[in-house]
Amino acid sequence: MKIAKDKFTLGLELPTDPRWTDIAQKNIKDILIDHAYCEQKAASSCISLIVQHPELEKLVEALAPLVTEEWEHFKRVLGELRKRGFSLGPQRKDEYVEELAKFMKKGGSKEQHVVEKLLLNALIEARSCERFKILWKTIPDRELAEFYHELMISEAGHYKTFLKLAKEYLPDDVVMKRWEEWLEHEAQIVKGLEVRGDRIH
Repeated sequence: MKIAKDKFTLGLELPTDPRWTDIAQKNIKDILIDHAYCEQKAASSCISLIVQHPELEKLVEALAPLVTEEWEHFKRVLGELRKRGFSLGPQRKDEYVEELAKFMKKGGSKEQHVVEKLLLNALIEARSCERFKILWKTIPDRELAEFYHELMISEAGHYKTFLKLAKEYLPDDVVMKRWEEWLEHEAQIVKGLEVRGDRIH
């Protein structure tokens, strides 16, 4: 399988179902609430990796700025909610991420464990980027559309950071072979999940 060259498709094997686009446009409040929690969890994931592996200097150096950026995104999504008279509701179960996490290989070396977590994060960022691109291109609220255009670019950068970091700890060919396995599995997860417009994933 060839990895797609378009930096905003990021090699994803299965595009988002068009029905998600239609439903999401009618549920912007729910999309924004879920998005806020996605940003919070992204920051927490980076913090967790740093705390678990403080001895990996390149990882710490690369992820520390992402913590700041993801938390800033969280605050900005809260701002978009407030602009529209909405408040942050309760966090919802994320079946997509839960199913992805089950695919992580258990055991192995420290390097293999780190790479699994980095690829998991890379894939979440890739799918988020794809969904943000859809929102940018389709939602009628042009101010919000431009917000998602900006975040689409940011998510693409995060995806690259995680994938590049993975190659610091295992050979490139090993990482890319495993990445292809992640992509294939992610497509099956997306295919099997209910199409819901109140979730980013």
